[in-house]
Amino acid sequence: MIIKSLELLDYRNYHRLQMNFDRGTNILYGDNAQGKTNILESIYVCATTKSHRGSRDREMIRFDQEESHIRLFIERDAIEHKIDIHLKRNKTKGAAIDGIPIKKSSELMGMLNVVFFSPEDLTIIKNGPAERRHFIDMELCQLNRVYLHDISNYNKVVSQRNNLLKQSWYQESLKSTLDVWDEQLVRYGIRVIKEREKFIRQLNALIRPIHSKLSGGKEVLELRYEPGVTEEAFEETLFMRRENDLKLKTTSVGPHRDDMGFYIDNINVRKYGSQGQQRTAALSLKLAEIDLVKLFIKDTPVLLLDDVLSELDSFRQNYLLESISRIQTVITCTGLDEFINNRFNIDKVFKVKDGSIENQQQEVKNER
Repeated sequence: MIIKSLELLDYRNYHRLQMNFDRGTNILYGDNAQGKTNILESIYVCATTKSHRGSRDREMIRFDQEESHIRLFIERDAIEHKIDIHLKRNKTKGAAIDGIPIKKSSELMGMLNVVFFSPEDLTIIKNGPAERRHFIDMELCQLNRVYLHDISNYNKVVSQRNNLLKQSWYQESLKSTLDVWDEQLVRYGIRVIKEREKFIRQLNALIRPIHSKLSGGKEVLELRYEPGVTEEAFEETLFMRRENDLKLKTTSVGPHRDDMGFYIDNINVRKYGSQGQQRTAALSLKLAEIDLVKLFIKDTPVLLLDDVLSELDSFRQNYLLESISRIQTVITCTGLDEFINNRFNIDKVFKVKDGSIENQQQEVKNER
């Protein structure tokens, strides 16, 4: 799976942009605030329909414009495809695959598999559980359409149930309809719990040898699924907490309260691990994610690295770059010295400045 080319129109700080990618390592370099991350974001939007930053559609449209277009040409299983995303300031986004509009954004999921790695991912362990749930959900949604259906429905039910809990404060008769929503919550919630359990088991098998190498064989890393409630106890616990939910006007039971724990030799890394241990565990997680995607799709994902190398020491930089040598990668950075000095393979280089792109390939070859 590779990206062949990208076209942007009135996207973020780009008026018009067209760039062709190499199958190997593509580097976008330039000063901060020039638009490097915006290119990675546009690719991520084509893969997931969402910004990795959590930005709204209108925030991705160029200033003083009403619409923005992203067009991505990819190759999957030796067949070329075109993904079009049409962002509108005051309307729902539009999307098309090979020129055919899709009715639901979920139809796009899995068309292009990407793994996005930013400096924020290095803090995923010490941050709140919402970020770890988001990691699980975004990966599973790209790999498993059934999970995408179940988690979408589950989230809708939680939202509708919460609205009902708030309305019932003023309209007592609405409480009688809670049984209907609870039944759906349990049905979809149990499916979500089962798939998350399976996902973390699969990740565990991949992350242990990776982390062992990164730690010099000194540590054993284990991921643990920490559900808000078990599937066996879900229905009963939900019923027992109903009065409490009515008082708080929110749903307190279910997989929307789940977490994922990181343990080194049975010690909770989030609570007791050093910053170095937390960052190494986070790097292990992203590398295991790449391997898991390979396992699922029988192909390699596209890797997007957003200025991550500057956050890693030389050993971890080397390990990361060696691990992704056979994967199409788009890397953003502020300079090329580390790549050139360490003679890392560079297939294509772009200089990003003030919303424009300049191909620097020949210049870099001469330096090397």
